[in-house]
Amino acid sequence: MGSRAPSPATGLRLADVLAALSLATDLGVGAPMETALRTCLLATALGQRLGLGGAELATVYFAALMRHLGCTAWAHEAAELAGDDHDLLRTFEGVDRTRKSKLLGRAVARLAPGQPAGARVLTIARVLTQPSAGNRLAAAQCAQAEALAEDLGLGPAVVTALAQMYERHDGRGGPHHLRGEQISLAGQLIHLAQVLEALLRQLGPARALAELEGRRGTQFSAAVVDAALGSRDLVTELASSATLWEQVLAIEPAPVRTVELAHLPQIALAFARFADLKSPHRVGHSPAVAALADRAAERAGLSAEDRTRLRISALLHDLGTVSVSNATWDHAGALGASAWEQVRLHAHYGERILARSPLTQPFAALVGGHHERMDGSGYHRNARGDSIEQLARILGAADCWVALTSRRPHRDALAAPDASQCLTREASAGRLCRDAVALVQAAAGQPVTRAALPAGLTEREAEVLRHLARGLVSKEIASVLGIATRTVKHHIEHIYEKTGVTTRAAAALFAARNDLVGPD
Repeated sequence: MGSRAPSPATGLRLADVLAALSLATDLGVGAPMETALRTCLLATALGQRLGLGGAELATVYFAALMRHLGCTAWAHEAAELAGDDHDLLRTFEGVDRTRKSKLLGRAVARLAPGQPAGARVLTIARVLTQPSAGNRLAAAQCAQAEALAEDLGLGPAVVTALAQMYERHDGRGGPHHLRGEQISLAGQLIHLAQVLEALLRQLGPARALAELEGRRGTQFSAAVVDAALGSRDLVTELASSATLWEQVLAIEPAPVRTVELAHLPQIALAFARFADLKSPHRVGHSPAVAALADRAAERAGLSAEDRTRLRISALLHDLGTVSVSNATWDHAGALGASAWEQVRLHAHYGERILARSPLTQPFAALVGGHHERMDGSGYHRNARGDSIEQLARILGAADCWVALTSRRPHRDALAAPDASQCLTREASAGRLCRDAVALVQAAAGQPVTRAALPAGLTEREAEVLRHLARGLVSKEIASVLGIATRTVKHHIEHIYEKTGVTTRAAAALFAARNDLVGPD
């Protein structure tokens, strides 16, 4: 038997769940795990120093914990710009982007270190000659963070703070170029805390605080900088703390926030979208796997408890994919040994994240085992046969089906009969469980009834949005649908108007939140 889910009588401490899942958001920006925990501690402690308490301080706490929630929104575009989204974000982390000399110095020192000299020069030039890229990144990340915070039920104050986390005191931030008191105190604290956390890792406490003091009155207000300068002991302690997890849970403002166990699938769905939105080719993947796996489990006559555990695990099964650069996920050719090793580790990272909290631990083993194979050829433990539990076998088969029937950078989507044959061959070769494959094949044959389309979208607009969310440009969409490129552009304009978005990333999130993107 696998791990058991938390008892309905105990409910869930929200901070415990989100602290674990925040580790995934760290990986999504290529930062060390526990970066968000340290940022949360800094922001909350500075809020206390400024006299905040109760609901106001709780806003700072939860917004800081989830401050990377939008990091996957622009990963595809960042990789196209610089070759590697993680490298781009790490390169300019903590830099005052209004100071061109600092941007140039950081780019020359750190950007694209693995590229040949000529290609590296071109990458640096391309990045530095597109100053609007930073604003586009901020807009995409803030929009996704707002939407997913709403999905998590964190409340309007947290949503507002996340929307403002890149705004500057002098009005030179983004995405809305707010200034001074137009920025909420929570937004100011999160902005300062995330920069200070990065500077602490790069420079150490003394130099980090000196750098922060140099941005007093420009990037940050005098009040929040003075609060940081007056907290030198705390800053020094956090620079090397080994008990961040315990400290974060201990500092949560009273009353401790709990949610019903029934809310856990909604939390899992939000993080499924967070992970899937990293690549246009994966939008909608995890919810589709969860739905298919649940139908297969129902056919198998599994208990309600097992079905719940499987459904939540399926939603979270690709959480570790954010640890891998889009240079790998969006690559159209064969992967090299190093890239393939990164891919193999995504299951490990997903398991490691969920194992951190007792509230998410029941789902860790299934997430870690969804790529294991019956003959021991899978990863990341090379488990085999009876050591792979039934739920993991079903999840693995469902994941294969959805992947095969979806477009990927290196191939088109397979038709259902072809995908079914692939699964049968995998089972015949002893890699996938025969029973699990039969269950998934039967479940995949069930008709799906789509509800009325949201935002007044037409069927054609929904088709266009689906392909747009997957990263196709207008010309490619026109080719797939057999219509004129100009017509596609008109459809996209109408989609943006009806859904109230302005970017492809935001449109992809709208599609994912409204179940408009499933297998191809």
